[in-house]
Amino acid sequence: MELKRVVVTGLGALTPIGNNIEEYWEGLSTGKSGCAPITYFDAEKFKTKFACELKNFNALDFFDRKEARKLDRFAQYALVSSDQAISDAGIDLDEVDKFRVGVIWGAGIGGLETFQDEVINFAEGDGTPRFNPFFIPKMIADIAPGNISIKHGFMGPNYTTVSACASSANAMIDALNYIRLGHCDIIVTGGSEAAVTKAGMGGFNAMHALSTRNDSPETASRPFDATRDGFVLGEGAGALILEEYEHAKARGAKIYAEVVGGGMSSDAYHMTAPHPDGIGVERVMLNCLRDANIKPEEVDAINTHGTSTPLGDVAELKAITKVFGDHAKDININSTKSMTGHLLGAAGAIEAIASILAMQHSLVPPTINHTTVDENIDNSLNLTLNKAQKREVNVAMSNTFGFGGHNACILFKKLSD
Repeated sequence: MELKRVVVTGLGALTPIGNNIEEYWEGLSTGKSGCAPITYFDAEKFKTKFACELKNFNALDFFDRKEARKLDRFAQYALVSSDQAISDAGIDLDEVDKFRVGVIWGAGIGGLETFQDEVINFAEGDGTPRFNPFFIPKMIADIAPGNISIKHGFMGPNYTTVSACASSANAMIDALNYIRLGHCDIIVTGGSEAAVTKAGMGGFNAMHALSTRNDSPETASRPFDATRDGFVLGEGAGALILEEYEHAKARGAKIYAEVVGGGMSSDAYHMTAPHPDGIGVERVMLNCLRDANIKPEEVDAINTHGTSTPLGDVAELKAITKVFGDHAKDININSTKSMTGHLLGAAGAIEAIASILAMQHSLVPPTINHTTVDENIDNSLNLTLNKAQKREVNVAMSNTFGFGGHNACILFKKLSD
């Protein structure tokens, strides 16, 4: 059967460097750091005392007090960002066939703060199991797409993908396939996460995964730099409207880009560390290129997973060199996590959006905070260091990898008839 073409017709974002698409792009293009000391709780006793929190986000600007209490922050972020994307797409909710509109959302953890607070309250009580009746519905990861579909009456496929930091990339790939197989006309996709909590920070600190650069939080996320010492935890959401091309064209929709392919693979190596030779990463990019029918030399830009960890950055760049050969030096490679931190399950979504915006503006956002060359990295690669670079971007790749060895890769292309 002939596959349908799939395009992006709407975007929404809540990020540590901007609470809508315009603010997000302004932050990306100017190299803004979203990292600062933690304000959500007293982090004095934690090894890491900083994170990339959302700024100026007040749930009561979007929900009444009663509704806000029923939603964990990760679900609030999902609803707000998806509303932005639906509005941006100009979808007439009274005209679309809601049985052919789905919601496929990614979350690596879900309602961690809700789980944390309920357990603490129980442990500090008298042993009587007094739990909030919304404890389970607030906590479960699938409640985000559930709430989006309930709000708008979307009755197509509705579920959450959970693959750690690859979650929202997997959600976008699933959405792509549902549409191109003809099962849906529109899917709201993306991901959200709100793990900047005592449990989140403490857990990642115990793994020695986080940067501890407490004397300079704004420079702590430094992918590809020799002095990198771990990732910076971020939070927020990214939402994309994927739509069948003819359906979008028929309603006169604005089209940002075409989604031409997605790839997945597994490292099958270690619970948290990548294969040192980047074998799984190499395979996921090859799978993506093959799925998209795109030649390696056609790729102009790659937004890497680039978490600022000692092992991960090296393995990914090794894999890029293997896949793209001599052309790797002609690609603008960057890591927007240097600005946003690592949004875990929402990372793939906001980084896909960054890739799409780079195509729109012919400008590749920088990898900030680079000061020291790492001899383990091929520094002939263009890592787009410290300053955005003007570049015509016709094909953009976005890489996302998760604990457990989950690898996902997605390709976007400027629309051509």
